[in-house]
Amino acid sequence: RFHMYATGITPAMVNPTVGSGTQYIAGLRDSDGNPFDGAKTYKVHLPPNVPANQFWAFTLYNVQTRSMLQTDQRFPEITSADASIEQNTDGSYDVYFGPEAPAGKEKNWVQTIPGKGWHMLFRLYGPEQAWFDKTWRPSEVELVK
Repeated sequence: RFHMYATGITPAMVNPTVGSGTQYIAGLRDSDGNPFDGAKTYKVHLPPNVPANQFWAFTLYNVQTRSMLQTDQRFPEITSADASIEQNTDGSYDVYFGPEAPAGKEKNWVQTIPGKGWHMLFRLYGPEQAWFDKTWRPSEVELVK
């Protein structure tokens, strides 16, 4: 199944090694079980202490082409490696996906396109133990409007 997203796989992508490699979650539907709609806005909450000793990222893909979603943004992605992303006071993050950024959330937003289906990959680079023992997990993707 992973070949849906990748044209090649290395051991670092699929072996569960604490502190190195990469771990992935595919997001295909919202918390109500509906496919993502490019005309709607969604939110995911990342609790404090995201277990990535390098960084984390969400990347959006077109459901028909498997390519990154083409938008007005340079990349259809948000990552903790970007110094402009805004962290909540408790160390958590709220990330938004939709055709327009919610007011005041522009730095934590990835654009979607009305009429285009999309799905996402959430990646942890250098995943830490809390990821593997499941003591940390992101929220479900909630429909905002």
